[in-house]
Amino acid sequence: MNAVQATREELQPIRQRRTVPRPKRHLRQRSYQVMALETTVKIGVNLAISAAAVSALSQLLPHHWSGQEKLREVRTEVKTAQERVNKLRTEFSNTFDSRQANSIMQQHGNRIPLNQKQIVLTNNTTPAEIKESTP
Repeated sequence: MNAVQATREELQPIRQRRTVPRPKRHLRQRSYQVMALETTVKIGVNLAISAAAVSALSQLLPHHWSGQEKLREVRTEVKTAQERVNKLRTEFSNTFDSRQANSIMQQHGNRIPLNQKQIVLTNNTTPAEIKESTP
């Protein structure tokens, strides 16, 4: 019997398992109340932000509309000025055109070319003569 005998390990004291108590009903209710309060606060904050955004938009829209109206007026004035500038450019180019120099001088002055004669119509009749000639 010289067989090797297994040594007994010393028995360790059995540890007691720590039991986690189950959450009671009032704790569950409390967590629901906390979640409801948190949700209510979130909704309130979102409503406040939405109200601020609507208020800002209500103040900005009239400014935007007046700016658009001013822009339309300015565009109309620019269009009118552009038409005037185009007209003045054509007049300017006509005024300084060497081919039309003689006709321009006649328009702006009393210069008449030598090959033309000025005709002046005068009415030498008196009002009495006009009455006699009318039937």
